[in-house]
Amino acid sequence: MARTERDGAQPAVGHGPVRFGPRMPDDGLPVLPELTAVLTAAAQRAEDEPPGGGSTLLEAAAGYWTRRGLPAGPDRIAAAPGAPALLLALTATLGGDVLVPRPCAAWWAPYARLLGRPVFHVPTPPESGGVPDAYALLETVRRVRAEGGDPRQLVLSPADEPTGVVATPDFLHETVEAAESEGLFVISDETWRDTVHDPHRTVLLSPAEMLPGRVAVVSDLRGGLLPAGWPAAIARFPTGPGDGGALRARVLDVLTALGAQIPRPLAVAAAYALSEPDEVVARRTASVRLHARLAAAVHELVVSVGGLTLPPQAGRCVYADLSPLADSLATHGVSDAQELEERLDAHYGVPASGGHRFGDDLAAPRVRLSTGDLLGGDATERAACLTAPDPLELHRVRGSLTRWRTAFDGLGTPAERGESVR
Repeated sequence: MARTERDGAQPAVGHGPVRFGPRMPDDGLPVLPELTAVLTAAAQRAEDEPPGGGSTLLEAAAGYWTRRGLPAGPDRIAAAPGAPALLLALTATLGGDVLVPRPCAAWWAPYARLLGRPVFHVPTPPESGGVPDAYALLETVRRVRAEGGDPRQLVLSPADEPTGVVATPDFLHETVEAAESEGLFVISDETWRDTVHDPHRTVLLSPAEMLPGRVAVVSDLRGGLLPAGWPAAIARFPTGPGDGGALRARVLDVLTALGAQIPRPLAVAAAYALSEPDEVVARRTASVRLHARLAAAVHELVVSVGGLTLPPQAGRCVYADLSPLADSLATHGVSDAQELEERLDAHYGVPASGGHRFGDDLAAPRVRLSTGDLLGGDATERAACLTAPDPLELHRVRGSLTRWRTAFDGLGTPAERGESVR
């Protein structure tokens, strides 16, 4: 089934410059019953949640950040129905040109383009995930300014969505220092910070710990706390001396103008999740463990056919580079990321998003694979994945992995004449 049919979306014909964007990778799991109960109990509340979030939600968010070593009072926090609304408001407020890694989350660049802001992709080593190379950043800033541009914002992610890689503290520190030296304001997307697969071996630091007066942190709660269909996000603004409070006030102005308010029942559920009761923490831990196992299996699959991919360290994605298979891919009519995406999806039934969706080079045959797509069946079957001794042995998961392996084995082998489409 084609992607537009499966996702219920319409083809992009007649659309403007913001085209199809891959959906945020979800965990594929049923909603936690305790969250459902909180949302249901709050459904009777008809009053509005104020723009930026009410006191209960902001206090819960303040506690969430404080537990992560980023203390902030409610006067330095805002909430919105999803991280895109917060990024749009920040981009509109800060002004200037926007710098992002290559590749980066698919939803970053469109919001700058909607505002008419130029977006420049900065070369990013595979091992640094969502944090661009410091020297490449300096060179990009120099070039943009030489051409009359006005770079002011750098958006990055210590735990990257499309690649699943976590930048090392040393690498992140160099990039943040480079941004500071050029007067850039840093927006750190930390949606996936709570999904690190092995916290004992992978150290994740926030740029806000390094440059507290020039960093805003954005986190979409659908990364580790809420279901994919419940849009809620929080932002932490710079603390201490400076204009963090003024920046928050301007962002609230934009959110107010957009009517970007979280519905009160969802705000209550988000506050509950942010307080991190035992059942929420237990579900997140189990979900991270499950997706770490799935990601490791997908990584092994890609490498086994000669593809390139780094071992994922966080999130629910594997970023596969099939450039070494170029000769074989050509016999299948695949010469770029778009054709690879279409081949995997339409011919093999493997959901994949081409690297060009994330600002990567169209000519490079790279795709993002989401581990949530390996889960199937009804809610009971999907919930069973959380407690199974080995989820790879479950019928639905095993069947999905077999289909994916068939697809990559097929792409790694020259096509025979008369090959038919599934």
